[in-house]
Amino acid sequence: MIKVLHNNSCSKSRAILEHLDENNVAFEIIDFIEHPLTVVEMKTVLKKLHMSAEELIRKSEPLFKEKFANQTLSEDEWIDVLVENPSLIQRPILIKGEVAMVGRPIENVKYFIDN
Repeated sequence: MIKVLHNNSCSKSRAILEHLDENNVAFEIIDFIEHPLTVVEMKTVLKKLHMSAEELIRKSEPLFKEKFANQTLSEDEWIDVLVENPSLIQRPILIKGEVAMVGRPIENVKYFIDN
C-alpha cells in the first residue's frame, strides 16, 4: 500500500489522489497539515526521499520568503522548520516501503506505482 503525505489545499496533491483512485491503487492518506509529522517521522521521510530538509522546502511560499529565505541553517534546524511549518513541505509525497518520491510530475508517479 502506498502512503500519501497529503495537503488537501494543494491541487496537485488532490490530483494525485484522484489518479491513484482512478487506477485502483491502494493508498493511505496522511494529512500532514492536520497531523504534522514529528522530527523522527520527518527524518525517516527525508531518508526515503534521499533529500535534505532544505531541498524539500517550498521556497515559493510567502512564509518561506518572509522568515527563512536568507537563513543558513543546519539540517536539524531545517527539519525543525518543516515540522513547525508543514505548509512548507513539498507535496504530495508518496511512500512505498523504503522508498518515497515527491508526487510530481504525474509521469513519475505512474512509474513509481508500477515499479
